[in-house]
Amino acid sequence: MKKKLLYITVNSKPEKLSSSKTVARLFIQKFIEKNPDFEVEQVDLYKDHIPRLQYEYFAGKNALVEKEALNQLDDRSKKEIEKINQLCDQFISARIYVIAAPMWSLSFPAPLKEYFDCIIQDKKTISFENKKPKGLLNDFDRSLVYIQSSGGKIPIYAKPILNMGVNYIKFIAKFIGIKKVKELLIDSTGTTDKEREAAIEKATGEMDNILKSLKY
Repeated sequence: MKKKLLYITVNSKPEKLSSSKTVARLFIQKFIEKNPDFEVEQVDLYKDHIPRLQYEYFAGKNALVEKEALNQLDDRSKKEIEKINQLCDQFISARIYVIAAPMWSLSFPAPLKEYFDCIIQDKKTISFENKKPKGLLNDFDRSLVYIQSSGGKIPIYAKPILNMGVNYIKFIAKFIGIKKVKELLIDSTGTTDKEREAAIEKATGEMDNILKSLKY
């Protein structure tokens, strides 16, 4: 049985126009060349349906309704809960995660947050011990690579403050138990093809070191 790389995109642009998607595709190709025992599954958060969570879907904190309570919901709600569980199970089944996103408003597009709201579930990706959450995805070596594009150059001293999307991804990944989290930043894509190509080339040059550091 092949191991899984889960590729998550959150950009409405086609791949040829998206710097984050372009670099992510090159990264995945390099990874598969080195690891042919992996298969790739993709979630496009702008094309695939990601449910917006409603209060009636939950029996408790991060716990979806089951059995009798589920049967009392209408068909649409049942389908939404089924989709949430599918997304969560798909996420759990992977060993490597590659997320490609642009920087928007110092963070990332909203569908990525809604996606994480779906996959953080009690007894699946987290548990509560003495009312404190504990990540459950430390059962295997797993790694996450966050690939982010931004138009301008962010000074090193400002990255901890301005890279809020990177900070969130690092925190949430470790929160659910993924120990190895790497960032691949495509800064200064600018406004011209030349600037974009230079930014992509620079990011591509960092791939081998990231690939060597991953655990899976």
